[in-house]
Amino acid sequence: MSRALHLGATGFGLIAVCYGFARFAFGLFLPQIEADLVLPDAVGGLIAGGSFLGYCLAIVVAAQLTERIGARAVAVCAALVAALGMLGIALAPSAAWLAAAVLLAGMSTGLASPPMAAAVAAVIEPRRQDTSNTLINAGTSGGVILSGPVALLLGAEWRLAYAVFACSALALALFASFCVPSATGSRVRADKAGPLFSVTLKRLVVASLLMGAASTALWSFGSQIVAQRLGWGSAGSGLLWVVIGAAGIAGAGAGSLIARLGVDWANRLCLGALAAAIALVGMGSMPALALLGGALFGAAYITLSGIYLVWGVAALPERPATGLTVAFLGIAIGQTLGAPIFGLLMSWLSMDHAVGLFALLALAAGVMRSNVGDTMRSSPVGCPEKGPY
Repeated sequence: MSRALHLGATGFGLIAVCYGFARFAFGLFLPQIEADLVLPDAVGGLIAGGSFLGYCLAIVVAAQLTERIGARAVAVCAALVAALGMLGIALAPSAAWLAAAVLLAGMSTGLASPPMAAAVAAVIEPRRQDTSNTLINAGTSGGVILSGPVALLLGAEWRLAYAVFACSALALALFASFCVPSATGSRVRADKAGPLFSVTLKRLVVASLLMGAASTALWSFGSQIVAQRLGWGSAGSGLLWVVIGAAGIAGAGAGSLIARLGVDWANRLCLGALAAAIALVGMGSMPALALLGGALFGAAYITLSGIYLVWGVAALPERPATGLTVAFLGIAIGQTLGAPIFGLLMSWLSMDHAVGLFALLALAAGVMRSNVGDTMRSSPVGCPEKGPY
């Protein structure tokens, strides 16, 4: 039992550092970074997209690495890559240096996910695996929650903030070396699996890509939006990030929501909430509406990630790790494309136009049907409450 607790705590911390700090915190500090390095909005968007591109590059190979060298080695590597990337951000003297560091930091998230899935399968008894996965999933929200107070305390000192983040990643590398087992994935089930790109998976790719693109309106530009529209400084942006992270804990209930509504209706409900959140933060003129939008965004995004995870696993029951990879890769590709496009729209048109179009992107993802809703609703076993790690 103690081994399971240590693994859960380490997994929570690793996901918090890689997702909350190395990937999503960049949008929180983007206004200060742009001001210090004199970056236009379009360039800032391109660099923000690099974090998601790094995720895409890493997750493609992470599952294979886990099978070959084991979960422990890949988990430690994820923490070290996060530390190196965030240290690079802290020291960045130019846009090119910053872009390379953001890309490297983003790679840590892709490396962190598969080894933790393999570790849970190896260490935790089957009936407790869903609970452990839910705990580890909450690390994303935990990291976002913690990055908010860092912004509140350090204000415009974004270099110092990233140095602190880098030190926390080094600590997690040490914990992972002791607490994560050297488990490897299994190739047996993959060998028996059928064709990869079924209609169900193709629809998942489209839905996750559109959702991922829409989410960059706040992940990459939320701090900048409230700074321009409401005049909030680092303190206000930090508060928004705390609200997003705290509300994201609700995403642990993705499996229960699917069991009640099915994949399709759960997806549409959360996409509607995501679109409303983008509109509230991006077009609202009252602080209370911005914070309400932040809460909606956190809950909707984390829940949607869980929904797409379940969708991917249901589409490839003999290759669950591959199903997970397809879902998260679709989200990350959408984010890679969405961040620079949002920045360009802000430069060419206006913030209102960019926000409105990206809210519509979220709604458009609801057109895709999974064809697994009825199966998931009628079979609770098929609805694992596994989070988006």
